Formats: sequence, C-alpha cells, structure tokens
Amino acid sequence: MAGSSKSKSTKKEKIFHPDSRKAAQLARTHLRKSKLAEATVKRSKKHATQVDVYGFFYHALPPVGVLSLEELHTVVRDIWLTRHDDELEQERAARRKGRPKSTKEAKLDEIKLRETEEYRTGIEVPDLRDEPTVQLFRKWDQKEAAYVQQLRFIRISSSDPAVAVISKPGKHHSLRVDHTPSVHQDQEMSVDENYSILSEPPSRFASTITTMDGHL
Repeated sequence: MAGSSKSKSTKKEKIFHPDSRKAAQLARTHLRKSKLAEATVKRSKKHATQVDVYGFFYHALPPVGVLSLEELHTVVRDIWLTRHDDELEQERAARRKGRPKSTKEAKLDEIKLRETEEYRTGIEVPDLRDEPTVQLFRKWDQKEAAYVQQLRFIRISSSDPAVAVISKPGKHHSLRVDHTPSVHQDQEMSVDENYSILSEPPSRFASTITTMDGHL
C-alpha cells in the first residue's frame, strides 16, 4: 500500500526529432504566436500614440465655436512643433563644448526635424474649423482612437498656409453633407474676436504634451 500514492505515473512530455514534421509544425506555430504577440504590442503602441496626438488637438479646441484656418496653423506651428523646445535647450545647455549630443537630444532633434518637414509638405489634423466636427470631438472620451476616425480631417502645410485639403471626409452621418467652412463662415462663428490659442496657459496642453513620444 505504501506505493499506492505513486500508482499514477506522471505523463512525460513528448520530444520530437528536430527534423521531424511535427517539430517543424510546432516551430511554425511558435513563430506565428510570436508574430501575433509582436503585432499586438505594435498595435497597442500605435493606439497610445494616436490617442496622445488626438488628445493634443482635443485640448486645442476653443471654449466655444471653432478655430479659423490661421488659428489652426498657430496651434501646429507655435505649440505642437515647439513642445520639446524647453527640453532641447536644457540638453544643449548641459552638453559641454565639443561633446556629442546625448541620446535624448539627438532624438528630440530628429522628432522636430521630421515633424517640421511633415508640416512643410502637409500634415493631417482634425478639421477644427468645422462646426459638426468640433461638436463631435467635444464628446470624445479621450481614450478610444477609433472614435476620432469619425471626424473630418484636413491636410495643411506651412508652404501653402491658405490652403486646406480635406483628406478624410469623416464617417459620422452628420458629416456626409458638404458644409466646407469658408473664411467668411469662420468669422461669423467666432464668438470672441480677441481670443487667441496662444493666450491659453501651457497647463491646458500639459496632460498630452508630457506623454507625447514616450520616454526620451
């Protein structure tokens, strides 16, 4: 009776020859799982990045009404593209003369150069001139990137600041009617003629700027 507790033997794990078909099948399964896991991580990072970018423009929404095209350029040129300037100055000030750039400074420089070039050739942004788009945007929970895909997007550039091209008309039913805002409409919708996005305190954008681009 002493050996009764060990009457059930433990099932041994099967070992397949490296060149067998079963081993190859297992290897393919493992590779497929690895690729799926990697793709999931990439999608998660992409989703987080999109939420951060959309969050920035969400915080650029005016208290009431819409932005003009000129004000939208101001948001991109004077706030979005300059969000890392303070950190860059600190890195440059800390670097001794003749020393190479730190990894952080090099990455910040790279980001600024890339985004400045993107703005020069055409950057895609939510159409904050458009009343239905702005109304929808205000309802966003600041978490789900898919919601923002319902909005209308335009492409603007520093090389041709007077032109805004609709890049995505928007998927929401309220955006299916042609209601392209004109300069005249922008002026009529403006509630406060003295309002400027640059008059807003930096803290308004802090929640999104501090999480932008990950850890540098």
